[in-house]
Amino acid sequence: MISAMRDLSRRAFIKTASAVTLAAAPHFMAAQGMSTPSGTRVFVGTGTPDGILAYDWDPATAALTPAGVAAKIPNVDWLCLSPGMRYIFAACEIDSFEGKHAGEVASFQLEAGQLKPLSAEPSAGIGTCHVAVDATGHTLVSADYMGGSAASFRIFEGKLSQAVWTEHYKHHGPNADRQESAHAHFVSFSPDNRYVYINDLGGDCIHIYRLDSATAMLTPTGTYTAAPGSGPRTLHFHPNGHTAYSMNELASTVDVLEWHSAGGSLSLVKRIELLPSGYHGPTRGCDTVISKDGRFVYFANRDNDFLYSFSADPKTGALTPIARSNCGGKTPRNFTLDPTERWMLVANQDSNLISVFTRDPETGKLADQGKSYDAPAPMRILFA
Repeated sequence: MISAMRDLSRRAFIKTASAVTLAAAPHFMAAQGMSTPSGTRVFVGTGTPDGILAYDWDPATAALTPAGVAAKIPNVDWLCLSPGMRYIFAACEIDSFEGKHAGEVASFQLEAGQLKPLSAEPSAGIGTCHVAVDATGHTLVSADYMGGSAASFRIFEGKLSQAVWTEHYKHHGPNADRQESAHAHFVSFSPDNRYVYINDLGGDCIHIYRLDSATAMLTPTGTYTAAPGSGPRTLHFHPNGHTAYSMNELASTVDVLEWHSAGGSLSLVKRIELLPSGYHGPTRGCDTVISKDGRFVYFANRDNDFLYSFSADPKTGALTPIARSNCGGKTPRNFTLDPTERWMLVANQDSNLISVFTRDPETGKLADQGKSYDAPAPMRILFA
């Protein structure tokens, strides 16, 4: 059973409402298949055998109430929604699926806050860590960290075909411990949905493909090469339609990139340092969040564990630092703004916590104190 909200021991976090009240309500509602009256359903992918957990979110109070296991599928690294929010897709970081040396990609129908299993397919390799759906909802692409591979699938009424395209990368970088081979980590689509980008942390590059969304086929068109040993982990496009941010895990830097619509290429505009001056300890850059209006961009960093807020020029995407702040625990694996954008939720993987911070929509500033909820090995937070 998932325990209710508790205050953090890592930081002096604000104590919150009664654990008894929070723990009791969701058991009845989960049994009845109900959400809280004013709540929004939240799904949390976890690195546990239970896989996907359900919570109810109250934006008025920032209460995150556990509502049971949504889907018992192991080691869920990532979740994503289809356009129209009818289906949810999961990436499962496992070593074997139905007798194949591969991870798992699964789909679910979302109805009244519940998940109904629809399909499951093997990915191209082991350690499947990310999936993304294109803007038409017809193509899903997966990335496999340990397999150093990627695959694409056609989607029909939420169900996945067998892989129609696969790639096994051969690149590697200078970091002997982390870049001994290719490590595909993240999939993204261009603003016009014509190109696919796959970040290769092990190969210090981003692979670029032209997408045929009708067939789910990918055709290589080029590569963005990052700094040696930097380890590009994720790529997020700014709402302005021409700026992208590539998080470099191994260097804890961000490449601010210009996207070129003519051929889908990426070019470096500026490199942003995330670490405090003089810090030389272990570090891993992680993830990126961009506000809907494009005025603010946030980055999460692990090991020294912080969030870093920036203001962004909505037209150019240029970044100006605001402040580093508390992430609420250890190893922020994923983080996201709630639909009101008044709250930032952080999945602290190694603290088994989801931490919640208030956000000022005008200034973009995050509070340094918040409240926290128990969640076993949270990997991904998805509002549905």
